[in-house]
Amino acid sequence: MNRTTILLAVAGLIIGTALGTLALRSTSSTSEDRVEVTGKPLIGGPFSLVDQTGKRVTDKDYRGKYMLVFFGYTSCPDICPAGLQVMTAALKKLGHRGDDIVPIFITVDPEQDTPQKLAAYVENFSPRLIGLTGSPSDIAAVAKAYRVFYQKAPDQNDPTHYSIDHSSIFYLMGKDGTLLTPIADTNDVDQFAQTIEKALQ
Repeated sequence: MNRTTILLAVAGLIIGTALGTLALRSTSSTSEDRVEVTGKPLIGGPFSLVDQTGKRVTDKDYRGKYMLVFFGYTSCPDICPAGLQVMTAALKKLGHRGDDIVPIFITVDPEQDTPQKLAAYVENFSPRLIGLTGSPSDIAAVAKAYRVFYQKAPDQNDPTHYSIDHSSIFYLMGKDGTLLTPIADTNDVDQFAQTIEKALQ
């Protein structure tokens, strides 16, 4: 699956989820009978994973902070390192305005990405970046909560090797754990920083 197809699939999931949870109104002849239900896109939720130090953490450990969540894997040849570099530069550009943001990298390759491997990887980008892994079922659960697509793509020349096709959207989550805004990895540094600033207003 190519990058464009993945982005379109994920965008469709986000838009569809958002539309499914927008205001629903049923109006009758009197205002007393009017029913109005509103909601937010159902993206995000509880998780229990292991960070790059080997410590078990949950989403509740980050309450009171903004989470900037990205899914990928350490052997990703281009999308992940490029996106994380832009994210790091955008947070640096925000300065103190981004102090309450915790950048989080969740692997979609738990078989290969141990805490030790994540520790070496995340320090290439920012000392603030937290790497999270877990069992395959742990990763499947958090990916489902965030509407993240990923699947193995075996190497046709060597079945013992594989890459992973995955969606590449950053999720800025509020201090209560709800979605504030998705951010495409195709944004440049200025666009990335401006999107965060607007969401935090």
